[in-house]
Amino acid sequence: MRQFHKSTKLDNVLYDVRGPVVDEAARMEEAGMHVLKLNIGNPAPFGFRTPDEVVYDMARQLTDTEGYSASKGLFSARKAIMQYAQLKNIPNVGIEDIYTGNGVSELINLSMSALLDDGDEVLVPSPDYPLWTACVNLAGGTAVHYTCDEQSEWYPDIDDMRAKITDRTVAIVLINPNNPTGALYPPEVLQQIVDLAREHQLMIFSDEIYDRLVMDGLKHVSIASMAPDLFCVTFSGLSKSHMIAGYRVGWMILSGNKRIAKDYIEGINMLTNMRICSNVPAQSIVQTALGGHQSVNDYIVPGGRLCEQRDYIYEALNSIDGITAVKPKAAFYIFPKIDVKKFNITDDEQFALDLLHDERILITRGGGFNWQEPDHFRIVYLPRIEVLKDAVDKLADFLRYYRQ
Repeated sequence: MRQFHKSTKLDNVLYDVRGPVVDEAARMEEAGMHVLKLNIGNPAPFGFRTPDEVVYDMARQLTDTEGYSASKGLFSARKAIMQYAQLKNIPNVGIEDIYTGNGVSELINLSMSALLDDGDEVLVPSPDYPLWTACVNLAGGTAVHYTCDEQSEWYPDIDDMRAKITDRTVAIVLINPNNPTGALYPPEVLQQIVDLAREHQLMIFSDEIYDRLVMDGLKHVSIASMAPDLFCVTFSGLSKSHMIAGYRVGWMILSGNKRIAKDYIEGINMLTNMRICSNVPAQSIVQTALGGHQSVNDYIVPGGRLCEQRDYIYEALNSIDGITAVKPKAAFYIFPKIDVKKFNITDDEQFALDLLHDERILITRGGGFNWQEPDHFRIVYLPRIEVLKDAVDKLADFLRYYRQ
């Protein structure tokens, strides 16, 4: 009988945010154990609810969304996204430049598949949301990681970025606000990246799915708004800001100098036609979601649930001997550093497994985000403070005796 093997392209793909530690947690749950999941950026299990208006509007439109939409998406959804792009000062955007997707994840995959030839290089942050690295490598390209600097609020190290540009580099990926660090990049950092992209004629891909989850009175700036002469692709969606990760609704905006990307846009159009269209019921509520009351704003101000949980987890982690963390400015993740000498840690996957077995707490190791040292892990601070407090107490107890 013929044997079928995985594609050799998959040998270059790491996706440990859904890897061995998660598999072990699933096994433990099947055996009847309760596992506290501090690894998932899905608001629903933690009591965050979709705005009533969004649910109502989708229900009312269900019978009208049984057929396909145009491959790029419903007119009403794309019109609302175009207007949103204009509010963000993203230049040179018409309705033909908007593409809807089954979440941003699908569009990242599609955008890299249309772009890359074998050997092309894409600058991707470290730490990154690992889907970016995986999609670059699956498309035949090479993800080259530039460092984000923990000592500088986790901002990209521009010198490191510059040093890694070669004649094979075609694009820079930005994740802003950042997952896993919660960093928010100010205009002066974005300007340096624009200058670098301009100097080397690189495309910019900006993942901005958390752009409406910004705290401390700060403002998110889309890098595309600063680069009208460059070709930019900006990604966002409703999964996080409207607490509807399961609805799978995201979008991609092409902007700036589209003339230089004519062939690439043809490729994007071919791929979107091949998948027919994205989830039509989810597209039907984009206009309502973007145009109505932004309920997420109540969570991200002082006294709001996300803001209070962020403040708690930041203080609590920094109070543990051997743990330090930079305060997140956006999203709902924190990326603490662990003193590997103190705990003799050489393998962060083993650390995550040991914590899971001993305390039944599931975290994501730093290596899952293409971070090269075994000295970080990510915590999702979506659970309520009493749940986070229990988790931090257990982590502190664990670290009192843990040595690898």
